[in-house]
Amino acid sequence: MSELIKVLLVDDHESMRELLEREFIPEKGFTVTDGIGSAADAVAFCILSNPDLVIIDVCTDNGASGLDAAAKILKRFPGIKVIVNSGFDEVTYMPRAKELGAHAFIYKSKGAAHYLEVAKRVLDGEYVFPEPKTILLQQGEAPFTDREMEILRLMCKCMTVREIAEELYISKNTVDRHIENMRLKSGRRSSIALMVYVLSNGWINPNY
Repeated sequence: MSELIKVLLVDDHESMRELLEREFIPEKGFTVTDGIGSAADAVAFCILSNPDLVIIDVCTDNGASGLDAAAKILKRFPGIKVIVNSGFDEVTYMPRAKELGAHAFIYKSKGAAHYLEVAKRVLDGEYVFPEPKTILLQQGEAPFTDREMEILRLMCKCMTVREIAEELYISKNTVDRHIENMRLKSGRRSSIALMVYVLSNGWINPNY
C-alpha cells in the first residue's frame, strides 16, 4: 500500500476543518495530521508534522493572515504543496496567493469533493486557480490594473498618498494619477467614496 498523503488544515472554523477531515481520509489516500485555528501556528506544525499538503484559510484566529503564513511555508518548506482558500469574495486574495507561489486557490462555496479534486491535481504538479473576481465598474470601463488594485488595497488600510508612494517606491503624482483613474472608472466622486464603495461590497478586506 502506498504511503498516505499528510494534510495540515488551517482554518478558524471548526466545522470547516471537520468537513475536510471527512473528505481527506485514508481510503482516499490521505490522512489529516492536524487541524488548527490560527495561521500563526502553521509553520510550527509544519516542523512537527512535516505535511505534504497544507490547506490554509486567508482569515484565521487572532487576526493571523493565511497569506503571510503561506509565504513563510513556501519559502521554508519548498516540498510542501499549499492550497489557500477563503469564504470571502475579496478580489485580491486569489492573485496575491498566486503571486506568492501557492499551488491553488479555492473559494469555500465549493464543496469538499472539489477540495479533494484540486488537491490531487496539485499533487500531480498542476497549479489550480479560478477566474479572478473583479470590482464592478461603469459599463465599458476597463478593469482596475494590478497596480491600481495594489494602491486601492493600501488606501483601504488608511495609508496616505505619501505613505503609499513610499511603500511602492513610486512618486506621489503617480499614486494620485492611479487614484483618479480608479475614481473615474468606478464613477465615484472622491477617493473616500471609492473606498466606501469597495469596502461596503466586501471586495477588499484591509485586515488581511
